Amino acid sequence: MRDSGGVAHDDVTSRLAALEHRVARAESILAIQAMKARYAELVDARFARGAVVEVAALGDVVAAIAALFTVDGIWDGGPGLGRAQGRPAIAAALAAPTLSFSRHIFTNPRIDSDGTRATGRWDLLSPCRRRDGTSYWMCGVEDDEYELVEGSWLHRSMRLTTVVMAPVGSGWERVFV
Repeated sequence: MRDSGGVAHDDVTSRLAALEHRVARAESILAIQAMKARYAELVDARFARGAVVEVAALGDVVAAIAALFTVDGIWDGGPGLGRAQGRPAIAAALAAPTLSFSRHIFTNPRIDSDGTRATGRWDLLSPCRRRDGTSYWMCGVEDDEYELVEGSWLHRSMRLTTVVMAPVGSGWERVFV
């Protein structure tokens, strides 16, 4: 059957379905990028002016980070930071930072989504300072799996692979924020 302009309805229907699929995929990718930005913001919010924030604030921050994972999600920081599964374990792991400062800069997102599940790979650059005062540039990649849960994209798993930890001469001596 054709409409008054001579266009077949099946063609319009299939084109509309393809367009809806593309828009949904683009919206998913943008939502995942926003969630990852929130994750970076929260992970760095564990520190203020070069020190770990006070205990009550830290508890709120790590609970918010854990909420960005599925109930049985996996946070894997690699051999140096360990692995945690489930929101309570993720919160506990992140409540015991090995650093006194970090700034997560995620770049070059490569995200693929099928509508309810997705995968992503991010390059990570992070100036950081250990509690003993030594400062580093950390460079690595994070490989993620995501799941759409009740309308929100969450991490199913996050795995950090550190590529480089390079010491910084005099270090990050003064942290302003």
